[in-house]
Amino acid sequence: MEYLINTPIEYLKGVGAERGNVLRMEAGIDKMWDLLNYFPFRYVNRSTYVKISDLPSYEGQSIQLKGTIIGVREIGTGRAKRLQASFQDQSGVIDLVWFKGAKWIKNKLVPGVLFRVYGKPTRFGSNWNIAHPEITPFEQVAHEKGLQAIYNSTDKLTKKGLHSNGIEKLTYQLASNILGKIPEILPQEIIDQYKLIPREEAYQLIHIPRNFEDVEKAQMRIKFEELLFLQLELLLRKNANIEKSAGFAFGKTGEYFDEFYKNYIPFELTNAQKRVVKEIRKDLRDGTQMNRLLQGDVGSGKTLVALLSMLFGIGNGYQSALMAPTEILAQQHYKTIEELLAPLDIKVALLTGSVKKKARVGLFKALEEGEIHILIGTHALLEPTVKFKNLGLVVIDEQHRFGVAQRARLWRKNTKPPHILIMTATPIPRTLAMTFYGDLDVSVIDELPPGRKPINTMHFFEKSRLKVFQLMKEEIALGRQIYVVYPLIQESETMDYKNLLEGYEAISRTFPRPEFQISIVHGQMKAEDKAFEMDQFVEGNTHIMVATTVIEVGVNVPNASVMIIESSERFGLSQLHQLRGRVGRGAEKSYCILMTGEKLSQEGKKRIQTMVSTNDGFKIAEVDLEIRGPGDIMGTQQSGIMNLNLANLATDGQLVGAARETAREILKEDPKILLGKNRGLRIELKRQLKSKPNWSKIS
Repeated sequence: MEYLINTPIEYLKGVGAERGNVLRMEAGIDKMWDLLNYFPFRYVNRSTYVKISDLPSYEGQSIQLKGTIIGVREIGTGRAKRLQASFQDQSGVIDLVWFKGAKWIKNKLVPGVLFRVYGKPTRFGSNWNIAHPEITPFEQVAHEKGLQAIYNSTDKLTKKGLHSNGIEKLTYQLASNILGKIPEILPQEIIDQYKLIPREEAYQLIHIPRNFEDVEKAQMRIKFEELLFLQLELLLRKNANIEKSAGFAFGKTGEYFDEFYKNYIPFELTNAQKRVVKEIRKDLRDGTQMNRLLQGDVGSGKTLVALLSMLFGIGNGYQSALMAPTEILAQQHYKTIEELLAPLDIKVALLTGSVKKKARVGLFKALEEGEIHILIGTHALLEPTVKFKNLGLVVIDEQHRFGVAQRARLWRKNTKPPHILIMTATPIPRTLAMTFYGDLDVSVIDELPPGRKPINTMHFFEKSRLKVFQLMKEEIALGRQIYVVYPLIQESETMDYKNLLEGYEAISRTFPRPEFQISIVHGQMKAEDKAFEMDQFVEGNTHIMVATTVIEVGVNVPNASVMIIESSERFGLSQLHQLRGRVGRGAEKSYCILMTGEKLSQEGKKRIQTMVSTNDGFKIAEVDLEIRGPGDIMGTQQSGIMNLNLANLATDGQLVGAARETAREILKEDPKILLGKNRGLRIELKRQLKSKPNWSKIS
């Protein structure tokens, strides 16, 4: 095993220094072990060949032929030029056609040489052809029987002969010679429980399978192993936090909490909110650092739960901080919390990039002397000049927008680690929560406050814009307000800005002053101008707000009843759901209008259909996971824990659950993984953890 793990890929026969560098740069293959873990993404059945005379029975299917080239010619000129080869077996002749790469392919089409051809045959009258077939001289075929593994490649790899076939030859060579080199690492009872094949056999069969049953068995074994080590790592970190991270014990609820809860809470908490407050209260009381994730759909009342948590801290003599990703969201939190706490003797302060230097000096002094109880802000809270007297609780809103190292700086602003409460309004599918937040305790507010009506979501093409304008006029006549949101995608910011201004002008023509008042907000405005426009809308002085996605989170206008999302096919599902959550905050019926162009991709159609069919954020998150995959949703680059080459969190939910339960059982019996039967687990876990930073306490 050490040989595979430590030997550079250059030393594998057929690689060498030049190919080794390309494999390292393009595929992340540094050692021989990396090549064994470079898994095929599909397989082709190479066990059977079709006769050319039998092609009518296989039209539209991928098939395999064996034969020779009997003629090559170039037809046409310019862009219409194509390369055509006549290919024959004992039963007939078929044309092979290439419209691109003719010069490169032509030299390989040697008449009389036996070739294997793979592709989809198409009929033109009585003639058959295969466009852009995969064609390989038989002497270069790695193996002829069973399934052939197909590997991802790149242009740079292909130029060095490392197309799928080239990579297959290398993996075939390596996988054929690993007997006795890969020790078993799972205890026999786990292998028996899940009917897993041996580890060494799994690595052989995943690269050199005889049939699809072999593939299934090999994938099952390797996926389970990947997920098991991921869950073991997360649970070990969580256990280490509990053992080592002595936190501040908030021994009493405190007078502030009691007075606010009895006299000033704006509405009766839902049962879900009450349950979550109890979970947080228990964490804060027991003297170890809390690391809790608070999930709740848009409008479920997370902010109030966070405020109650901060009141626990204040009542025990500790300060709290709330960090938000944008100034708008930070300001919204500040206004909400300051209004709620107005009857109490609690000092709340706001720190963002817009706070002037003179104001900062007084704020920093009051904070360090303990006069400020709650500090709300953006990344500005991370600055070294921000010092607390006694920081006991940190609330991080929409945490996926902050880097792990950034959060670590906030975590270090006290001698003891403060309690951490992470909030997200982006519902996270269970498989992701178990993985990305496996070292945190998770609370879910799965209930909306009474009186909240479902938002009516509708899809309109551009040709129906007049209907949308009519709905807007009807809602404004009822005294309601409207959002119109345009996409903002970094790569095309200039184009998006132009679209926003054109949209603003079109709306201004349809809704002229002085009868209608319109606000506009976008990222190129100064902070004070944005704040002014936002305030005008919040206070009801404007009817329509035309904006980019700066209003995705943090804007709370109960009177707003319509959200119109322009070019909605350009948004991700979670972003569409967040935007929709800006309306439906009052007691009135609300609408979300999804505007799109006439042509939609399959993925675009699925997103729009999902939004129209459900308001359930968790169902939407599952579809989002299915479409985008876990990396895009969570930003795995930040997590420092992802090590999955084969397992897929979007499709392997049952295996994630099984791995999680198995990891729990292992650590319940053997918390330090010291038992003899777990020796293999311990060695492999140490190997995997060697190169990873320990972000566990602030992830």
